[in-house]
Parts: sequence; structure tokens; C-alpha cells
Amino acid sequence: MRLTTMTDYALRMLIYLGQHPDRLCTTAEIAQAYDISEAHLTKITHQLGLGGWIRTVRGKGGGMSLALAPEDIMLGELVRAVEPDFYLVECLGNGNACSLTGRCRLTGIFNEALAAFLEQLDRHSLADLLSPAQTPASATSRGVPVGLSGLSIQPVPIKRRSRKPHEPI
Repeated sequence: MRLTTMTDYALRMLIYLGQHPDRLCTTAEIAQAYDISEAHLTKITHQLGLGGWIRTVRGKGGGMSLALAPEDIMLGELVRAVEPDFYLVECLGNGNACSLTGRCRLTGIFNEALAAFLEQLDRHSLADLLSPAQTPASATSRGVPVGLSGLSIQPVPIKRRSRKPHEPI
């Protein structure tokens, strides 16, 4: 599974705004800090503003800031709001033409995995990604948003079960 660039940039933007709670920030400075597209950030700014995640001030001296306290911005809620869909495989989406539909158990397994993924995100807020020791100069770590660079994905042991040679998955 891979989240869209839009979700990645939305998270980066909120992290940056959370690191600068005392002032308005601009899309240009965030784009420069993370070396990402300002045009994409402008679209995301609009979406996050409409969703009530950030507040924007237009005109000279304008910018944006968080509309909610970092501890009130839950990562699962944000990802659900920004991601266009969670169709990990064709059969989870509309217009399914998979010839295995009705005979394949992967759909249920993928749905369970997706639910577990979102449940994990629901346990964390933007506040979990912020640390008082961070400064604007340390806003990125090899292009990864601060707070996300330290994530480690641990392999999950595979529990194998024996099955008959032609038993459907």
C-alpha cells in the first residue's frame, strides 16, 4: 500500500505548521523547507482549509496556521479525508471485473489489513509527530517529514498453514 503524494504533502504541511505555532506560514516557505512543489501545496492548502484543519489569511502578511491543537488532529482522520480511495486491489473498488470474485478470500484479508492500518493511525495525533527540540533547520530528514523519519516497519512473522494443493486462497 502506498499513500498518495497529496497525503504525504498534507502531513508535511501540518507538521511544519505545528512546528511554527506562533506565526502564519506560507506555502512558499513550506515548499522550500521540504523541497516540494508549491503548486501542489496550494491545492492541499485549499483542501485542508475547507476541511477545517488549517485557517488561512489572505493578502499581504497572510499565510496559514493550524485551526486545531496538534493533539486534536488525528492522523487516521486526516488520511481518510485526503486519500481518494483505499482500493488496495481491484476487487475492493467500483467496477470490479476480477474473475476470482466470489471465490477469493483475499478481499477479506485486505479489508482486515486496511482496517488495522487505519486503526493504528487513529491512535496518533499530529502532536505525536512534533517535538519541542525541532527547529526549522531540522524540518526534514532526507526528504522525509520530521516525525515520520524515525518510523520503523517491523516484519511480521508469517504464520503458514498447510492447505491442499488446489485449494483457493
